[in-house]
Amino acid sequence: MSRTGDHAAFFEGLRPYLLRVAYTQTGSVADSEDVVQEAWLRYDRVDRSGIENPKAWLTTVVTRLALDSLGSAHSRRESYVGEWLPEPLVTTAPSSDPAERVTLDESVSMALMVLLESVSPAERCAFVLHDIFGFRFEEVSRVVGRTPEAVRQLASRARRHVEAGRPRFPPTPQEHYRVVEAFRQATHAGDVEALIKLLDPRVRVRADGGGVVPSIRRAIVGAPRAAQVLNALARRFPDREELPVEINGALGLVVRVGDQLSVMSFTIHSGLITEVDIFRNPHKLAHVDIP
Repeated sequence: MSRTGDHAAFFEGLRPYLLRVAYTQTGSVADSEDVVQEAWLRYDRVDRSGIENPKAWLTTVVTRLALDSLGSAHSRRESYVGEWLPEPLVTTAPSSDPAERVTLDESVSMALMVLLESVSPAERCAFVLHDIFGFRFEEVSRVVGRTPEAVRQLASRARRHVEAGRPRFPPTPQEHYRVVEAFRQATHAGDVEALIKLLDPRVRVRADGGGVVPSIRRAIVGAPRAAQVLNALARRFPDREELPVEINGALGLVVRVGDQLSVMSFTIHSGLITEVDIFRNPHKLAHVDIP
């Protein structure tokens, strides 16, 4: 294999990792793919003889490109119609048996991705690289151009925010499956009382339609109101198809009505659903490949 072929094979092997780095920074699958592609183009053009650690070099490039992308995205989100949610990572669930499912992935959970939206880009970068990907503060400082002590403080602020909002007792895959399946059965039966029992008293239901398709414009808060809204949505589409899928490492649902898809993600704490995120904007679901 040629030297170019060697470098291309190395990069392809690293692509899933780089996409993960970009996604945790941007919250967008499409932007992450663009960022990683641009990183490859730069890597392919640069004089690689001076790169001692290609993985670290590429991580730095991807992170800086992701920060640029995140900065421009913030202005777009200010004019976004309705709730803005990160794009979901959706893969077809391998089995209906919860024992065979992939372990819940805290590093890209939807709960974490939503929390990261409310910290600054610099705080997000410091937290993601240090707490999720295990970079030393000295390494992060070279990426973001700040002192190690400044980076430490940025990561600390983000960490406090994340820990305050993250479920203290996340479920096992089996518990998560049980609750989501009970939710699905309750909505199919139109059992509002059963739904209320599955929802945390302060549950939050969000929907992201982006003004492209009809959706809930503002979050619904509180179990009784949320149960009524969720039940009404289910009754509106009695012939819908539902498919269990993995969303950011946890069981969720893809709902298909005709040729229109919606994706439902669930955050569960102490056996109760604390957040239901409904993704309806087709631009954010363009990467979802459901047979």
